[in-house]
Amino acid sequence: MIKGIHHISMKCGTTEELAKVREFYIELLGLKIIREWAEGMMIDTGNGLLEIFTNAEGTHCFGAIRHMALLTDDVDEISAKVKAAGYEVFIEPNDKVIASNPPYSIRMAFCYGPLGEQVEFFMER
Repeated sequence: MIKGIHHISMKCGTTEELAKVREFYIELLGLKIIREWAEGMMIDTGNGLLEIFTNAEGTHCFGAIRHMALLTDDVDEISAKVKAAGYEVFIEPNDKVIASNPPYSIRMAFCYGPLGEQVEFFMER
């Protein structure tokens, strides 16, 4: 039976993109590599994995996934860090109450990652 999401996979078109992804997720965001091979790596997000790889074809895969959300304890700090590193924060840190039952209070921000992926920084209020 299903126990949860194990990993999300992102394909880099080149080895240069793979290096940029490593810099963003490992050096900038502080995540840890738990497995690595010549063309890729698996990164621990705390409760799941990102699989990042390349086969150097120069192409990206597009699909229906809109964004990934990374849980943080300080949306403002991580957004400022990402912006200072030159990445676009296209939704600045803000508070929202999602009109669900029960209402869901959050703080969030969005940036574009090194492959153009949308990354949400998320915390519950």
